[in-house]
Amino acid sequence: MTIDAYINPDFGRNEKLTFLAMAFFAVILCVLVILGGVKVAVGFKKKDERAVARYDDSHNRVQRFYEMIISATSVMSFSCAYVILNHIYDLMISGKGSIESNGAIVFLYLWENGKDFMLLLLICLSCVLNSLLDKIFIPLKKLKKEEKACVRMLAMFYAIIILMYLNNIGDEDAYNPVMMYYLGLMIGRFVYFDASFADFLSALKNMLKNIYLLILGLLITGILCYIGFSREYLLERNYIIVGIFYTHLFMLTAVFVLHHSHILHLLVRKPAGYDALKNGGEETYDEYDAGDTYGYGEGYEEYDDYSEYDNNEEDEDEEYYPPDGEDDEDDEYDDEDGEYEDEYYEDDEY
Repeated sequence: MTIDAYINPDFGRNEKLTFLAMAFFAVILCVLVILGGVKVAVGFKKKDERAVARYDDSHNRVQRFYEMIISATSVMSFSCAYVILNHIYDLMISGKGSIESNGAIVFLYLWENGKDFMLLLLICLSCVLNSLLDKIFIPLKKLKKEEKACVRMLAMFYAIIILMYLNNIGDEDAYNPVMMYYLGLMIGRFVYFDASFADFLSALKNMLKNIYLLILGLLITGILCYIGFSREYLLERNYIIVGIFYTHLFMLTAVFVLHHSHILHLLVRKPAGYDALKNGGEETYDEYDAGDTYGYGEGYEEYDDYSEYDNNEEDEDEEYYPPDGEDDEDDEYDDEDGEYEDEYYEDDEY
């Protein structure tokens, strides 16, 4: 069986553009839902904190959703690759596929003797793909490592839910091994050899805080897949998971375009004086030290040497304390006469 068996020849350019437009609409709708939730959440904060909180939370949560799509696509790429490879192996064993080429012989040997290692290699490749997507092609700079790790864990749970559904409507032997691998990875994420109960609760709490990403991802995937299969954009004859993977590619394309178009910055603009508000109304020392011009054309200079001030002070002191050898002159005010009297003190002996 060739790759043409997994591609629908009737899925032409117009159909692809239509399906891509649907993916755009679905992703934008999810982004608007997230922005609406953030707006409601920041309404409970103090008035002077709302602008900064809305800007930060909006960009952070939307990028979490983008990470969910990226991670789901990476996870489904591994699942789809395993199902296709296993299908090709079954066809070769049953005699329906050609095994005359050297590549086919090598593939049969590796799949029969090192199937588990091949699965492990596919998982590693999916992790590499995920890192390439969210660091190079769609850089998500607003997310911390812990946030990315939590979303990626949700993506594995996302894949398990889809595989469980496919088990009920399709061939269990094709999806059970992949599902067990992901289930083992999720259990290992929660319970590892030096984990404490507090670590388990912390990981569970972080996952529950981001559960809305899982719900949104499953909703748009289910709706798009239903439309794709009902309109015969996607094929059902050679495993539904291939069509689901195609759907993720269209969603990933929509995320790529939306992220690089910076449309989110038009929807949620950076508040005026963001840096000052972020620091509690005070500028940081680094900004002054760097000589920030603030639009006035000159940087701020820092005075570490106070010699100029000291010299002025010494000059003033000389007026009141004349050097040795000169007569001292005191002005006294006479209360009775109301005028100044000058008194000179001279020593007749000298």
